[in-house]
Amino acid sequence: MAEKDFIGKVSKAAGGWGALKSVGRQLMGSGQPISGVKTLLKANQPDGFDCPGCAWGDPEHGSSFEFCENGVKAVAWESTAARVELSMFEDNTVTALRAQHDDYSIEHLGRLTHPMKYNKETDKYETISWGRAFEEIAAELHALDDPNEAEFYTSGRASNEAAFVYQLMVRLYGTNNFPDCSNMCHEASGVALTEAIGIGKGTVRLEDFELSDAIFCVGQNPGTNHPRMLADLRHAVEHGSQVVVFNNLKEKGLKRFADPQEKLEMLRGGSEATSTIYYTPNLGGDMAIFRGMAKCVFAAEEKAQAEGLEPVIDHEFIAEHTHGFEAYKAQVEATSWEAIEDQSGLTREEISEAADIYMNSKNVITTWAMGITQHKHSVPTIREIASFMFLRGNIGRDGAGLCPVRGHSNVQGDRTVGINEKAPKPLMDALEKELGVPMPREPGHNVTKAMMAMFEGKSKAFIGFGGNFARAVPDSHLIMEAFQKLKLQVHVATKLNHGHLMPGDNCYILPCLGRTEIDRNAKGESQMVTVEDSMSMVHGSAGINEPASPFLKSEIAIAAGIGKALVGSDVVDWNALAEDYDLVRDMIARVLPIYGDFNEQVRKPRGFRLRNGGSYRDFKTPTEKANFYDGEIPEKTIFQMARDGDPNQFTLQTLRSHDQYNTTVYGMDDRYRGVFGHREVVFMNPEDMKMLGAKARDYVDLKCCYQDDDIERVARNFQLVPYDIPRGNVAGYYPELNILVPHQMHGDKSYTPASKSIMVEFTVHGKDVA
Repeated sequence: MAEKDFIGKVSKAAGGWGALKSVGRQLMGSGQPISGVKTLLKANQPDGFDCPGCAWGDPEHGSSFEFCENGVKAVAWESTAARVELSMFEDNTVTALRAQHDDYSIEHLGRLTHPMKYNKETDKYETISWGRAFEEIAAELHALDDPNEAEFYTSGRASNEAAFVYQLMVRLYGTNNFPDCSNMCHEASGVALTEAIGIGKGTVRLEDFELSDAIFCVGQNPGTNHPRMLADLRHAVEHGSQVVVFNNLKEKGLKRFADPQEKLEMLRGGSEATSTIYYTPNLGGDMAIFRGMAKCVFAAEEKAQAEGLEPVIDHEFIAEHTHGFEAYKAQVEATSWEAIEDQSGLTREEISEAADIYMNSKNVITTWAMGITQHKHSVPTIREIASFMFLRGNIGRDGAGLCPVRGHSNVQGDRTVGINEKAPKPLMDALEKELGVPMPREPGHNVTKAMMAMFEGKSKAFIGFGGNFARAVPDSHLIMEAFQKLKLQVHVATKLNHGHLMPGDNCYILPCLGRTEIDRNAKGESQMVTVEDSMSMVHGSAGINEPASPFLKSEIAIAAGIGKALVGSDVVDWNALAEDYDLVRDMIARVLPIYGDFNEQVRKPRGFRLRNGGSYRDFKTPTEKANFYDGEIPEKTIFQMARDGDPNQFTLQTLRSHDQYNTTVYGMDDRYRGVFGHREVVFMNPEDMKMLGAKARDYVDLKCCYQDDDIERVARNFQLVPYDIPRGNVAGYYPELNILVPHQMHGDKSYTPASKSIMVEFTVHGKDVA
């Protein structure tokens, strides 16, 4: 890579002409530009399909076509004209494919068209019939000594119906081993919010953003991860809301946004603000920030009482709806400003400034993403956020609430319908009543525990419904070895990825329909599935394109096919469920009454909202109230440990480039950060580069400083990019840097990988690679 190629001009704002040009490239690259435009016009529409990208909400009142660059990329990626021809499998061994292709090129080979089975003798994939594949998979699962030796992974791309049928099959087989993608992103949100308000979901509707007076946007980058949110932040600023950002890096999308749907703005080259004030704390310092703002609230309340002014704190709400206020107050007052400033990286004046905005705003929303959830102390941080919001009653009313912004389009819905390794008792009781057979009650494996079981040889089978588990998880170099020792792998996917190129004894690739494709039953009738977004809205999704191959099956049909072969049809009529998704929804509603008359409600334009107790101050906690958190802030964060140790130690966060979604890399550019044609980069403060004796574009090795095992974790030959980031903090892209994330480093209670707080040290090679 020539030096001049990869660092370039940074976009002035998110969106704009750069987004339109990117969309054009994506549509042309798909090989179907005209049909691609027609497909996009049906994205997130009442008579179309749900975008396979992010889970940002749709307005209940309906909307016109919403432009989203990353949504276009997701749709074009799925609806590409490219196909993985059978001749490619015939001409190439798996070993050769693994050596020839990186993450980008392997997925751009195109859509899978036939069910395949790995032949260990030839080291090649060969076609297999669906019926034979189902029977052989069932036979391999039955050959295990215990159902708990199998791991059943779920990606958020699976629909509610597919996830429900899948968990039926797995639980009837006899295990609760459900590692899923939420374990790697928002598990901390689910754990913390369940403790705080009795439900592991956010409490806001999309309309609440229009009614807010202030929005605290914490640890997230909407411009890359959920771009449709930018329009809502921009509109909030336009109607006078204060948008306060706490984010470790200065991100374009959180400063300005040029809306491609605003024709005059595009012609004039203008843009509008998406935030009103921006703070860059140290990694892991967010809990200290909210603790500091709470100190300000208590100080203001004490002053108001002394001067006979209106209360700052909502005492009525606290008395009627909360538990543990006095213990929380005592803990806040016991936390010193010295500790808060040192941990957060912000000054007392900055924190007080943000707290003043909170206290002068009637309706406040706090929204966050993985910058908050991927630390060791993520659950306490979210508990702290919730407690701070309780102080002025900012929950359970219009324009206010808690808003974790999920990643994949149905990661929240999958959990709602039963993808949960902890086997909630009400769900298990309802399933037993529905099916008339006992359900397994022992908690199963999340992602971290599944990895450990595979590393130790205790798990011998892996079945993955979507996603790219092998590249998404920490210690990705170790999972490659573990995968190749498994007795069984099954990958349900639309495209080939590197996880498919690590086969063990028996490995199957089962190609499924994409979200954009028509799903027909045996009668030729088109079928609809459903998804749930971050605002608890459930709506239908029906594809409009012809399938990429006549040999594709829906995920529901695949789960039903395995289920029939694995456990028989005495308890569940798998064929009937695969033929009529209304029957699946009827069963979901019987097992989970929250869905009401599922089939009727989901056929309403824009769908319906699942009841969320937190939105109505109906807190289903053991205390029957919202619970304050009375724990201490961490004694030391990873950032503080690194800063106080060797001068060469830094704290790394892994993140996405603008040209990717999860592990899928759409392109090699990140125009919002000024990186082009290159991904092996590390963003660093220029003063830190100077301290290391390094310059922009110098090559470096990064070594993880984790010392609790003998594993060497090194990422070699990455190039430095100067960036506006606090000193001592660095950032780089995953999955390339997942090699540095130890699987043992995870959140307390959540087990979410601590991918935003990894201690690393550098070896500088200069312009030449060592």
